[in-house]
This record gives sequence, structure tokens and C-alpha cells, in this order.
Amino acid sequence: MLVSLVLLSLGALAAVLAPRLVSRADWSEREPIVALWVWQCVVASVLLSFALSMTFSAAAAWQLVRGHVFAPAPHGVMEAYALGADEPWPAVLAVILALGGLWTLAMLAREIKEARDRRGKRRTELQVRAPLLPGETPGSERLVVLEGERPDAWWLPGTAPQLVITTAALRRLKGSQLDAVLAHEQGHARARHDWLLHCSAALANGFPQIPVFAAFRDEMHRLVELAADDVASKRFGRLTIALALVELNEDRGVFGPCPTPDAQLPQRVHRLLAAAPRLTAGRRLRLTAAAALVPVVPLLVAFVPALRALG
Repeated sequence: MLVSLVLLSLGALAAVLAPRLVSRADWSEREPIVALWVWQCVVASVLLSFALSMTFSAAAAWQLVRGHVFAPAPHGVMEAYALGADEPWPAVLAVILALGGLWTLAMLAREIKEARDRRGKRRTELQVRAPLLPGETPGSERLVVLEGERPDAWWLPGTAPQLVITTAALRRLKGSQLDAVLAHEQGHARARHDWLLHCSAALANGFPQIPVFAAFRDEMHRLVELAADDVASKRFGRLTIALALVELNEDRGVFGPCPTPDAQLPQRVHRLLAAAPRLTAGRRLRLTAAAALVPVVPLLVAFVPALRALG
């Protein structure tokens, strides 16, 4: 069936070309929230193309599926898709794509479980290092201070999210820098960046050979930090959050000549200090609208035969 093959080809083409096209954009660091939206729309388009291809392949292969898919369709629409061909490939394609969908769900479930296990382990360690005082209830304090010689701060999500900060970090952070760090972490929590990271990691780990999913994971890790930096800088200024990042990380060697796992930190600080102007509101709106239209393309391809049949 032609529509199923076109949708499969469209998804494969987008999966290969989209990372190159989006990565060339020179505005992503200036508008990380818009860039996050663009990446989500691109990945949604790829997944939707594969899902629709699976649906039409299954409809071509099995009468039962065909009856459910085209039950609400007007007379003549099903005939426009030429589903009656007796060929083996629609069933094979539908099974392969269905297995891919199940594998994606399994990878997402594993990612969520591992994240919960890590969060539970960190909460257990937190209770050991900062035991509750008489009368306190777990999660009642939004800010937890730990005794530690290494400056560090992190957000612990969950039903009762908490910001954990070490005494060394408190000694280093001056003025409103602590408030800026808190605003940064709250920006992650309000935007539910943890779900973006879970989904991108599940897709990349489940399908490491597909370029768009690997790029999606890498860009999510980078862009969520930039977006949270912008949330903090809007309230406390770019210089404040930049100095806070330096104070928290200068002893880890991330600002030296040798690359480290936190190699993006110098780039984040430079971006904050450079203070590049944002895009105009009109251009942000156009980019947002254009990205929202990307998942519409596979829908249009899927409904072209039906629209032609209806005149």
C-alpha cells in the first residue's frame, strides 16, 4: 500500500535529516525554550509517521483492523486506500513497527524505574546524612543543607521536591546567588524537564542507530540547562547565575584546558556573560508555529486519499 510506504519513508527521512537541519540553527542558544519545542515537534513527527504507517499496514493485512480503522469513514474512503491487495509485506511491516513501539514503551518504563530507584537511593542517603529532628515530617522542608566540603546543589524531584545544598556551597554563594540557584532548579521542576530527559533517553537507548533520537537526547540535556539558566537570569540577572555556576564548579576542573563530563558549563557561563539579544517576538512566534506544523505533515499524507475520495 502506497500510503504506508510513503509514511515510512517520510519518518525515515526526517529521522536522518532533521538532526542536521535543526543543529544548524544559530538561534537555539538564544531561545532554548523554542528549540526544545522544535525538537519535540520533530521527534513527534517521526513517531507519528511510523505509527500511521503501522496502522495502515495492519489495516491492509487484517480485515479486523481494517474494520476498526475505517468504521467511521464515509462510503468510498476505504476503497481509495487500495487495501485489498493480497501481499505479505503489509503484515510484516505492521509487526516490525508494532514491536518497535512496544520496545519504546519498555525502554521508557525501564528509564522511569531506574530514575525512581536513583531518586529513592538519594533520598535514603539524604535521610542518613540529614536525619529528621523530633517533630519533623519527611519532605516538609523545601531546602535541605548537608555538611560537605564540596560545593554542590541539586534538585531532588518527587511528591515532595527539595533543593539540597552543601555547606561548602553556602560558604561560596554570595548575595542572591543562592536564590538564583534555587530559581534554576525550580525552573527544571516547573517545566518537568525530567520527563523530557526520560523520554529522550528511552528513545536513544532503545534505538541507538537512529540519528534523530541520539541527537534528541544530547540536545535535551543541553537545552534544559540553558532554559533553566534563563529562568534564573530573568529574576536575578545573568551575572548572578553565571557567578553562581562558577562558584559551584570551579574546583572540579571544568574551566581548565582538559575536557570533563561537565564541559558544557564553560559554554553556559560564556553564554550568560555574552548576553546575546533574544529573537523578536514575531520570529519566536513564527518558529513556534512552523514547528507545530511539522507533525501535521504525516497527517496530511495519511488523509490525502480520503480527501481525494471525498472530492
